[in-house]
Amino acid sequence: MFRLHTLLFIVLSCSVQKALGGEIINGKEVPPKSLQYMASVQNDGKHFCGGFLIKKDIVLTAAHCDKKTKTNVTVVLGTNDLRKDKKRTMRYNVEKCKHPGFINVLSGNDIMVLKLSRSSKMKPIKLPKNNTKIKNNTPCLVAGWGYNKTRGSTVDKLREVDVANIDRRKCQLEWAKVKKTLPANIICAGGYKTKKGACQGDSGGPLVCNKMAVGIVSFNLYDNCDYPNVPNVYTDIIKFLPWINDPKRKCNID
Repeated sequence: MFRLHTLLFIVLSCSVQKALGGEIINGKEVPPKSLQYMASVQNDGKHFCGGFLIKKDIVLTAAHCDKKTKTNVTVVLGTNDLRKDKKRTMRYNVEKCKHPGFINVLSGNDIMVLKLSRSSKMKPIKLPKNNTKIKNNTPCLVAGWGYNKTRGSTVDKLREVDVANIDRRKCQLEWAKVKKTLPANIICAGGYKTKKGACQGDSGGPLVCNKMAVGIVSFNLYDNCDYPNVPNVYTDIIKFLPWINDPKRKCNID
């Protein structure tokens, strides 16, 4: 749990912390050898977050995946079935660089760079450019190894689901109905007016629109994945391109 300075923020953060992640709800298994940019972020060999390869030696994930109890963090690339992990060729040690502005998901800045111990042979996914515009209701997809039902368990085989991005103002209005204010620099997609979306287990995975990773799975409402409810929330990658591409980027390291 996040260390907060007032009771109000403690209650609020605890509520949202339960919602972190990205199960794939009402999705389907990904065909072998597809979405090879997908990364499984693991602790002691067990999957706990998603991620995605953006350069040969760089994986993006969510900052809230960096928990102090997660000490032996590695990344697995190159397989859609985690039972087929070939440790010598698919597993990478990492150096973590959490966005310095991250406090908790409600504060925003939910993004982290993982520098791999060596280059991967997998093909990275493209990122948008500074002037890229994604229209509302654009067909997108989100993928991961998270739960496929509320209070379920993670899965061995990668799953994906199609979702559409949602107007930012409409998203905020829906979250206001449950008395939550969204942080800046986010995208909304899925979970609203559809039975498809993301929640626990796949935090850090990409929201892919027009074959580009435009968002990072950040949070949904509590741990309820019985959609539809309010929209799922993603970090807006476009807003963080200067930080991602800066070789001298500042890191928050606990």
